[in-house]
Amino acid sequence: MSFKKSGNAIVDKSFYFACDIVVYAEELKEKRFFEIANQLLKSGTSVGANVRESQRGVKYKRF
Repeated sequence: MSFKKSGNAIVDKSFYFACDIVVYAEELKEKRFFEIANQLLKSGTSVGANVRESQRGVKYKRF
């Protein structure tokens, strides 16, 4: 996987966390734990979306 580090520890860690969640959710699906895998995928990847949104608030003035 090619990922250019951003220099921000929170952004980088949340990206790698989401990647680990995706891999683990695929393993759960192989073991037929579909409901748990889907919920884990939704909640685990939302961390990165929240971090990205918070970083945008720092970069751009809204008002």
